[in-house]
Amino acid sequence: MNKIERATIIVLDSAGVGFMPDAAEFGDVGSNTLGNIALACGGLNVSNMEDLGLGNITEILGVSRVEKSLGAYGKANEQSKGKDTTTGHWEIAGIVPEKPFPTYPNGFPEETLKEIEKRTGRKILCNLPYSGTAVLDDYGDEQMKTGDWIVYTSADPVLQIAAHEDIISLDELYKACKIALEVCKEYSPVARVIARPYVGSGKGHFVRTAHRHDYSVLPPKDTMLNRIEEAGLSVIGIGKTSDIFAGVGVTDDRGTNKDNLDGILKTIKALQEKSKGLIFTNLVDFDMKYGHRRDPKGYKLALEEFDEYLPQIMENMGDNEILIITADHGCDPTFSGTDHTREYIPIMVYGKTMKSGVNLGTRTSFTDIAATVEELLLGKTDLKTSFAKEIF
Repeated sequence: MNKIERATIIVLDSAGVGFMPDAAEFGDVGSNTLGNIALACGGLNVSNMEDLGLGNITEILGVSRVEKSLGAYGKANEQSKGKDTTTGHWEIAGIVPEKPFPTYPNGFPEETLKEIEKRTGRKILCNLPYSGTAVLDDYGDEQMKTGDWIVYTSADPVLQIAAHEDIISLDELYKACKIALEVCKEYSPVARVIARPYVGSGKGHFVRTAHRHDYSVLPPKDTMLNRIEEAGLSVIGIGKTSDIFAGVGVTDDRGTNKDNLDGILKTIKALQEKSKGLIFTNLVDFDMKYGHRRDPKGYKLALEEFDEYLPQIMENMGDNEILIITADHGCDPTFSGTDHTREYIPIMVYGKTMKSGVNLGTRTSFTDIAATVEELLLGKTDLKTSFAKEIF
């Protein structure tokens, strides 16, 4: 089966649609990122996603069910035992890791810290699970005085290094993150090391900048991205997509986004270029700025901003392509804590020549997205449970 010349996947980072059956194992029973945001904010105004069937996926105040959606809608269960960005994106691209990455609820082992200090030439502060904004308030002043790294983690398998841009250059921070990733491969496996530069004059005034950079481990095997590249087609990465896959399989990295709107506009520009292959966009503000910071109102406004631009995205699509709007995990800002939540992800699919009003139901795995894209774009897939024949 070969029906399209290009697919666009837009990941609304953390836009989960309700806790999964195994959520109790993660302490996430009751989480529902989009549903709870709507309840907390008096409803969502996302009429374009409503037309795509968002209200048919889960109950969302202000978003009605539709008799016949413009395309297809459903939700997907995560097979991987994790709720982090890397695991979610890898599963979307066709990989279910055999075992989850470890996490570090008590911080990283001493031998890991000593090796990072030795190889970077700077000492380390903190080494605890922390909110990315609170850690700056608690350690930012000391970091400015000492020039040490602020190292922290979360409920996800990540090591994060924060440094004030006026104290430590971005080049040195990025180099240190690369070193830390190599150290972690030897001593304390993680999915990513994240550079978290910030600015500001003191406690209460520190702000993280847009110069964040993610350094990821290599995917354990080929993904959908590799197979599309090997077919001679383009794979355009927008936002942190390329970082998540360590650049593997991405033929054209458009770089990280200044904000969600920057990523949306980059996606529209890429659509106008009429390439053949895949456009893979991650919009991280939903997660980074609003989910983790427990800001349902900001999250709501960001969803509504994306929805306003959705018609432009759809208008710039050709007849032989599809758009898939999805997520990689949840991060319910109304739930307890500041970490990701174990949730179903939404799937909304649109194409000018595909069927409308299709209920995809609950998919067994995020890999159904990769299976479908491969079958429609490449004519074949070795992955199971593609929904290609359901939408064409």
